[in-house]
Amino acid sequence: MAAKQAEASRDARGAKGTRFGLAAAGLLLAWLVAAAALVQPARADEIGLAKPAARLTIRIEDVKRGGMVRLGLYDRGGYRDDNSKPIASADVDAVEGETIITLRDVPPGIYAIETYQDVNGNDRMDTTWLGLPLEPYGFSRDVHPVLSKPPFSKVKFALAAGEQSQTLHLQSGVSVMASK
Repeated sequence: MAAKQAEASRDARGAKGTRFGLAAAGLLLAWLVAAAALVQPARADEIGLAKPAARLTIRIEDVKRGGMVRLGLYDRGGYRDDNSKPIASADVDAVEGETIITLRDVPPGIYAIETYQDVNGNDRMDTTWLGLPLEPYGFSRDVHPVLSKPPFSKVKFALAAGEQSQTLHLQSGVSVMASK
């Protein structure tokens, strides 16, 4: 009988040891799952990979001889504020007829283009005393404004990664007023 009690005692300890072992393994597994959930994959910019970017080629038509074509690419917030810095910009010598500007490494997003030809090279858009433009200007989607800058909703476009192009035609405040 003593032998049977010793054997039973050993079995009980073994069962407790097995239960403890399973409980410890369960806790370890739960900890590993929780730790794995906390680890997030690295972002492309954190491991040195380049973010996808866009290359935007803008064809500006109806350019007059002389001066510079000045172009700005704006997001919604920057478009509202006439004194804001564009997301991307370019100032290039005007090529009569058509001037082509390429903006590289632009983050994908929703943008608007504003451009004008600084014919006299004074680094600003010349206007009449009423605020009407005296120099040729243009907007994305070839929007023709009437007496004020068009809203962002009219000139916005989506820029995706990769190569894209836009074509816009310069217009003159004087010729718009004369044609009406």
